[in-house]
Amino acid sequence: MKIVMIGGSGLIGSKLVAVLKQRGHDALAASPRTGVNSVTGEGLAEALAGAEVVVDVSNAPSWEPAAVLDFFQTSSRNLVAAEAVAGVKHHVALSIVGTDRAPGNSYFHAKLAQEQVIKSSGVPYTIVRATQFFEFLSAIADAGVVDGKVVVPTASFQPIAADDVVSALASVATGAPLNATIDIAGPEKAPFNTFIARRLKAAGDVRPVVADPNAQYYGAAIDDRSLVPLGSARLSPTGFDEWLATAT
Repeated sequence: MKIVMIGGSGLIGSKLVAVLKQRGHDALAASPRTGVNSVTGEGLAEALAGAEVVVDVSNAPSWEPAAVLDFFQTSSRNLVAAEAVAGVKHHVALSIVGTDRAPGNSYFHAKLAQEQVIKSSGVPYTIVRATQFFEFLSAIADAGVVDGKVVVPTASFQPIAADDVVSALASVATGAPLNATIDIAGPEKAPFNTFIARRLKAAGDVRPVVADPNAQYYGAAIDDRSLVPLGSARLSPTGFDEWLATAT
């Protein structure tokens, strides 16, 4: 089966292409690096020719509110239009748990807009909402530095390993479209600050972690319902301590 990966050169996309190829599928990495641009439409028709499934794991180059919204709306509109012409049978998109519960977060707002384009397109789809990746916790810590201290929220958090996201996407992409949204998350839920503290300790980072209930997450206020699944979710197998044991 031919499966086209939009954003196939990134963290998730490159891993997913490799997994699908190992399983015998014709997996194509499509990104500006390979001459496929979902925003301008360049190379889309050629990439999608003969494809049964498209998996969109692309990311916006700018998170400025207007730019990120334009990216996800324009890219998704171009994709579903090209998919309709090519006869693509399943559009899979990677989104974020809580896109509809953090109105002050411009990135989440843009991802929600992307979801709306997909749902109204008429192309069969599955939207996979994932929690934050373990791999990004160090960058989140760095973003919260104030006077040498890492100031982060105390809200509930349930991050997931990138490899588990890839596994979930591979399963969805090779299955029938659900025409629905599913949530995936890590197996452990705990306060945001404790995950950050454990990550820094494992990395030998001695910066103190300050738990602040009022600290924002990428410019938005969050609470215990913002970043975790509220209903049923597919929980991944990789625990945080297991991941930390092999993380660099």
